Amino acid sequence: MHVLTVPNWSFGRERGLLREVVDLLDAAPVTVHFAEADIDHNRTVTAFSGELSTVRETLLALGDLILPGLDLQRHRGVHPRIGGLDVCPFIPLPAPDGSAEAEFGAWVDQTAEMVAERFQVPVYLYERSARPGHVRELPTLRKGGFGSLLDRELSPDFGPNRAHPHLGATVMGWRSFLIALNVNFKGDNLDAVERIAHKMRQMRKNGDPRLRGVRVLGLPLPAQGMVQVSMNFTRPDEVMIDPVIDFITQHGGLYGLKEHFTQLIGVIRDVDLERSVLVNYRPEQMIATRQYQSEASDV
Repeated sequence: MHVLTVPNWSFGRERGLLREVVDLLDAAPVTVHFAEADIDHNRTVTAFSGELSTVRETLLALGDLILPGLDLQRHRGVHPRIGGLDVCPFIPLPAPDGSAEAEFGAWVDQTAEMVAERFQVPVYLYERSARPGHVRELPTLRKGGFGSLLDRELSPDFGPNRAHPHLGATVMGWRSFLIALNVNFKGDNLDAVERIAHKMRQMRKNGDPRLRGVRVLGLPLPAQGMVQVSMNFTRPDEVMIDPVIDFITQHGGLYGLKEHFTQLIGVIRDVDLERSVLVNYRPEQMIATRQYQSEASDV
């Protein structure tokens, strides 16, 4: 079985460390889809896939490289976070069924337990890995940020019941594909992107089908001279990407935001790209899933 993982790390300004991360990934027996840092988010997103054993080994090796030097008590960045390894999703390729589903779920649990023990961090399971009755969604688990974890007893699925003083806690689990996409505008009009994001959240809350499952924030990128509408399309099979981008750029124009570009973070499925002409991507970011659907239809 193959698995895709997209670990998000709370560093983005240490260029030497990023080079070491890229070198480690290039030397590992995995397929690398993405490894980029953002100075304003102060965050690095990596995405790689391969056999279960090699993906786990690579993840742990990255943790050994990255985590000892992080200190969230001194960390500053615009992106929400609770941990040095903030969130680490796993997406099986292809989606398993029957006994393979139980096997993959057990592998995710074992990996989470190994991370908790190796780095002495509380690990929360989310999405399909969450236990019945437990919180499943990432925004809820991250509510309050790193500071909210300190000096209180926690109830993680694995690891200590206190946050690591420098590394906080980690969220891990089996989830479906999502699309992490930004629309960046030149300038410093933060009020404009915050208003756009607020309007989109209200439309989603009111049941607008165009925004079903779309999580959105308006963020400043001062070091880059930009502002950003940051989105996660958590239900990409149910919405179209391009109309959402059009909505953002049209409303940005009303606030005087003219120059913009889209920025894909991590990966995207081929079936999503078939329905979009506005998403900029590099070939290695595309995950071929059409073949899995064809194989399933032949069974």
